[in-house]
Amino acid sequence: MKIFEVVEPNFDLIDDTSFFMRNDPEFYRKEYFPAMASMADMHEKGKVIDAKKSLGKLVDNGCSSYCKKYNLAKNPEELFTQEKRDAIIDKLFGEEMEQIKQGEYK
Repeated sequence: MKIFEVVEPNFDLIDDTSFFMRNDPEFYRKEYFPAMASMADMHEKGKVIDAKKSLGKLVDNGCSSYCKKYNLAKNPEELFTQEKRDAIIDKLFGEEMEQIKQGEYK
């Protein structure tokens, strides 16, 4: 039995979480930049980059940090379904690979 229901926010959760991960100074420094630098290194070496393998842990940690910072859900899995996590991975991968190809994160 659930004591409370997690209410779906009335904003784009995918965009807002992606924005948070890029713009929260602590999260960016500790999690986001190192993940992107690793992808940039792989790209430079000509390796194939698997989005889920490269960004899965980053997104899991980002969803947890986001929920904690904004007190949205005690259990992030209640708010961030696998489908939403995959959408965040796809969004970040698509946007950041464009930046990596232009020489960012070196």
